[in-house]
Amino acid sequence: MRGIVFGGTASGVGKTVATLAAIRALDDAGHAVQPAKAGPDFIDPSHHERVAGRPSRTLDPWLQGEDGLRRNYARGEGDVCVVEGVMGLYDGDKSSTAAVAEALDLPVALVVDASAGMESVAATALGFRTYADRTGRDVDVVGVIAQRAHGGRHAEGIREALPEGMSYLGRVPPDDDLEVPDRHLGLHMGDESPVPDDALDAAAEGLRTERLADIAREPADLPEPNGPAETADGDRPRVAVARDDAFRFAYPATIERLRERATVESFAPTAGDPLPPCDGVYLPGGYPELHAAELAESPALDDVASAAAEGTPVLGECGGLMALAESLTTAGGETHAMAGVLPADVRMRDRYRALDHVELRATRDAPTASAGESLRGHEFHYSDAEAAGDARFAFDVERGTGVDGEHDGLIEHRTLGTYCHVHPESGAFDAFLDGL
Repeated sequence: MRGIVFGGTASGVGKTVATLAAIRALDDAGHAVQPAKAGPDFIDPSHHERVAGRPSRTLDPWLQGEDGLRRNYARGEGDVCVVEGVMGLYDGDKSSTAAVAEALDLPVALVVDASAGMESVAATALGFRTYADRTGRDVDVVGVIAQRAHGGRHAEGIREALPEGMSYLGRVPPDDDLEVPDRHLGLHMGDESPVPDDALDAAAEGLRTERLADIAREPADLPEPNGPAETADGDRPRVAVARDDAFRFAYPATIERLRERATVESFAPTAGDPLPPCDGVYLPGGYPELHAAELAESPALDDVASAAAEGTPVLGECGGLMALAESLTTAGGETHAMAGVLPADVRMRDRYRALDHVELRATRDAPTASAGESLRGHEFHYSDAEAAGDARFAFDVERGTGVDGEHDGLIEHRTLGTYCHVHPESGAFDAFLDGL
């Protein structure tokens, strides 16, 4: 599968819209497009999936390691993969867009906000290309997408100014309908505030579709994807996975891994679904703070509490931790009772409390790691979990914030609640499944 990376000059230049326009354009031209996202994001991929019709792959060297990243890319389906970058091309430490492009040896299309520039757009692109040479990075900036550029003289001026060897890959017109609204954890999800189809069609028409396809190239020597574990049908455990508006942040690869080794039963706590019969429970992250009243009335939380007390393994990530706590106080000051499994009270704040890649070291055996093992993941939350004085933690925080700056992973019975989102390449979900 050939691929191309859309890197930006900075955050907010319009990478998501340019990526969606490219997916639409390539799809209209008859290509089977596999979307992907650099960095630990759940929201942009939801927009990718809506337009492409298939889940977006997460590509993050910190979460997955370089081999895991390459395996996850190899699991994609299609003939062209469009990878949306994170922040600016070189920003983000070991998980930058540049690092993802290097790991896969994919070319980079630079997305530049051209709303107030013409020849300077070319100068910016040249600077991003020569910066790689100066720092010894193997980053191949092959072309430019002019975001928020008008047609006619504006677009032609950009095209003519580009240096030799750098392609003009088209433009995305200025259009208020192409601006996706955001909220405290990022953009609205793809099914909440989708880019209108007519606006996306117009943006797609401004791209040089076949040039994009021609520039894309296939990574060399990709490893074989991990295959399904050998599990007899009669021995497959049943895992209940919360999937609704409150629990939306699960990597597609996580659900794939669970389905490879277990029977997955989805349930929607905010819709009043009870917990289905199961051997384990996974509560992903999401927006429980926006649905706290519905959760407080849901029979699912009482069912989860009963299952946890009986020793059923339960894993809650971020939003899942919040739902497993004693209470959740919203940004508006309303307090709602949650499952009450973990001895903590959660309160929403008006600015983010943590945003970082995370490394945790297990200080005791836990559902996702054994004592002494380390896990890498990501955290992004606007809440504080105020743990009781006798609360037990499974992890010391070696990088990141966790629950209290030093610890993460509240543990009770065989239930683990953590602010850390992990990827299946970390081994955490295999450990969880092994314990069922």
